[in-house]
Amino acid sequence: MSLTVILFYIKLGLIYALSGLQILSGVIFCPQNNDSKYFDDWSADDTFSIADNTFIIEKDPNKDFVILNLSDIQLSDEDAHGFFGELDEALIDKLITDTQPDLITLSGDNVYGWLGWIWLIDLLDSYEIPWAPVFGNHDGATATYASWCAFQIEKYSEYAIWDFGPKDMGHGNYIITITENGKPIHQLYMMDTHKDATYEIDGYTYNGYDHLWDNQIEWYKWAVNGTTAELGSVLDSTVIYHIPNVEYYNAWRESYNHWEQVFWPEYEGAFGYNMEGVSSAPVNNGFFDVVKELGSTKHIICGHNHRNYSSIPYEGVWLHYAVKTGVGSYYEKDIQGGKVFTLASDGSLTAENVFVDIDQFGIDYTIPYPGYSE
Repeated sequence: MSLTVILFYIKLGLIYALSGLQILSGVIFCPQNNDSKYFDDWSADDTFSIADNTFIIEKDPNKDFVILNLSDIQLSDEDAHGFFGELDEALIDKLITDTQPDLITLSGDNVYGWLGWIWLIDLLDSYEIPWAPVFGNHDGATATYASWCAFQIEKYSEYAIWDFGPKDMGHGNYIITITENGKPIHQLYMMDTHKDATYEIDGYTYNGYDHLWDNQIEWYKWAVNGTTAELGSVLDSTVIYHIPNVEYYNAWRESYNHWEQVFWPEYEGAFGYNMEGVSSAPVNNGFFDVVKELGSTKHIICGHNHRNYSSIPYEGVWLHYAVKTGVGSYYEKDIQGGKVFTLASDGSLTAENVFVDIDQFGIDYTIPYPGYSE
């Protein structure tokens, strides 16, 4: 074993030791599936209030409000403190420096493991910019569990906008209201699409990805209708979650002319591309129909498929794939970066893909951490 490898694991051991109390506190004070202390009691009969049931961020009336979305960073403990982490820090710093966001959102599959979460929280907090995550199917799937990850955000982050949310809906279902001069102009619905599920279809049993549960859809309806009643009109909104709904598949299939490699004219404004299939749940949970019926949500943002980065207007709603951030898990070198959403004073939102040439940082990211291939 080389000296470089030995020094790396000594460093990692020291980081584990120094982070031990933080790790242990999550294990002791936030045991797995402890619903009683951290989650909210919710009923559809509750009265909705923007002030009481959402986080409020005030927009500067003199400029657009910029949201930088990061997705699928997906670093392990070793990766976060090795070459991958070094590269991802440079990439995220470049994105934040260039886009100057007012809010950073994360659309799931953020990191693996104990040290990965501590690394990510410390990194994002260092910019002193509000950041708001949702969980993906891999968050809490390795050394940690979802409640522990959620506890770290709530307990140790100074700048995270986060709430465990209503009980029995997963982790991290919450709402952000963006105001200008005190008036709501847009809302962000942050929702948990969970991990895996078992389905009975035509007498056969299938295992597949999960999505929003029925009670989450009812909670969404409650909040949208409550906002409409309070304001006297429908407020534009965006939903951010990890696993795409099945309409992403339909939108891509119908909108893109694969022979000419352009979008069909009726999908005006569509951009980006999908380099892999759409990994959604095998059934339609009906959420998209609810979105269309209520008329509030004009944008949905998901992650999950690392090689897809399309944005498609479909049946009155923009379906956005996030841009993968970093070299954790599988990736395409030339489509690294983030997705930037610009919010105007009238509440309208526009999107663009922001790509970063990761070779510019001069970091050898072909080896995740010293000793990886040994």
